[in-house]
Amino acid sequence: MKTSIYKFVILAAIVLVGKFVNGQGCSDAGFCTLNSFKPNTADSVSTIKNQFKVGFTYGSADYSISIFGNYLEYNRQLNDKFTFDAKITSLAQSGSDISEIGLSDIYLNLNFKIKKGAKISIGTKLPLTDGNKTLNDLSLPMDYQSSLGTFDMILGLGFEIGKLQCVAAVQQPITQNKNAFLSEQYPVNSELRNFQSTNKYKRSGDVLFRASYPIRLGDRFKITPSILPIYHLMNDKYTDALDVERTIDGSQGLTLNGNAYFDYEINNKNALQLNVGAPFIVRDARPDGLTRGIVVNLEYRIKF
Repeated sequence: MKTSIYKFVILAAIVLVGKFVNGQGCSDAGFCTLNSFKPNTADSVSTIKNQFKVGFTYGSADYSISIFGNYLEYNRQLNDKFTFDAKITSLAQSGSDISEIGLSDIYLNLNFKIKKGAKISIGTKLPLTDGNKTLNDLSLPMDYQSSLGTFDMILGLGFEIGKLQCVAAVQQPITQNKNAFLSEQYPVNSELRNFQSTNKYKRSGDVLFRASYPIRLGDRFKITPSILPIYHLMNDKYTDALDVERTIDGSQGLTLNGNAYFDYEINNKNALQLNVGAPFIVRDARPDGLTRGIVVNLEYRIKF
């Protein structure tokens, strides 16, 4: 009974907070949703060498924008020490009479088991767009781009302290995108005048720390509350209409997210996972378009 109450309180808190604040939707930023950086994955393909996942995401964003994402992911156990992850994502956004859809990124990740309960990961994010979709020959803000458009390097360390599962990771852009959005180019009555300009956008990197604690409820069901602070390392920059580079004040700083994972094992090869997340603390400015009030993700996975 206590466990059931605990589960309900965690979920209710996340949903309620999500209704009143907006924060970074890290399921779109990238690394916090990779297989090796999610909770409960230490032995995900340890006994069966292959795993395939398909997932669907809904999120609420600023300016009454709704986002719909999906992904395909493949995980492979190479040997006793190494595993490999590959993931492809896409994203659709709808709001302010604008609807956009497109491929997002490919993630490739190699994981090395240091010892039981500890591993390191190195990977990359390869953009499938340049981050510069247009409308009527004018660049759209980052909120309507299906990818950040950056080539990133990703490094991470996962370890366990008893039942507590922890991950520390960094995601650093190596290249920047081709976005050319200037809000003043749009008519004065356009809602896009309210968006942050991101012409020649320069995005900083992020570091994260995730702490998760799995709670098993019977043989098939498990809930995992998770806390996820993400720190944006520096203020981002853009170039204004006069070709002067400007700093976007308030874009550096902390976003603190909460997640709850609900796992149901259909059998020893098939499973479902529901993930609900929302922010508690946010950055003042989020020009990358990753603002989310709440994110809900449903995933099906099969081992073979």
